[in-house]
Amino acid sequence: MKARIKFRKNGVMKFIGHLDIMRYFQKAIRRAEIPIAFTSGYSPHMIMSFANPLGVGLTSDGEYFDIELTESIASKEAVRRLNEQMVDGMEIVSFVQIPDDKKSKGMSIVAGADYLSSVKNGSLPEDLAEKLEAFYAQNEICVVKKTKKSEKEVDIRPMIYKLECRDGKIYMRVAAGSVQNLKPELVTEAFVRYLGMDAEEVTFFTHHRLETFAESEDTEGKMILVPLDALGTEIV
Repeated sequence: MKARIKFRKNGVMKFIGHLDIMRYFQKAIRRAEIPIAFTSGYSPHMIMSFANPLGVGLTSDGEYFDIELTESIASKEAVRRLNEQMVDGMEIVSFVQIPDDKKSKGMSIVAGADYLSSVKNGSLPEDLAEKLEAFYAQNEICVVKKTKKSEKEVDIRPMIYKLECRDGKIYMRVAAGSVQNLKPELVTEAFVRYLGMDAEEVTFFTHHRLETFAESEDTEGKMILVPLDALGTEIV
């Protein structure tokens, strides 16, 4: 039996890297007495996998990881037990059962993510909504994407699904996952360049992930993006 856990990560916890987050949840699951399964062999470890781990410095309301259970546990009880072990800045949102097949793994089905970006220092134009609309209307938005081995110019426009102004902040829905993955920093950097502003005038964007999505079919057979926990069912 497999379960998907959704959690929030805010406050000082944004400075904790992915490996430490994994260790943190391993301890929390033990203390909460969640019946998690372990691998076999000489060095058994908890069967768990994270979907599209968040980068250091970002906060989120939509983080996920999957675990395998040895026995059933009610969703509400699991959420309660886990939240009793959480520190400030961490909160369990949901605990749902997911299909056992490999195709349902969170890390393999992630297809998009929502972000809300704001400027920590400096300011954006008063006509932000109009500027964003014009920026998004471009046929191409080319940026230099850096890898460990090289740099290459990439058109990120096809990877931006939505872009608009929300209460003076930049809301975006972008591609995410193993096939295509667009970091929100690249979008805001490209927008600042489009405005013709010096990077030092608008610096230190903060990025908050609102949700993580997978592709699913609606009632008419059309592919849509849905939150990862929407693909599971509550355990009673």
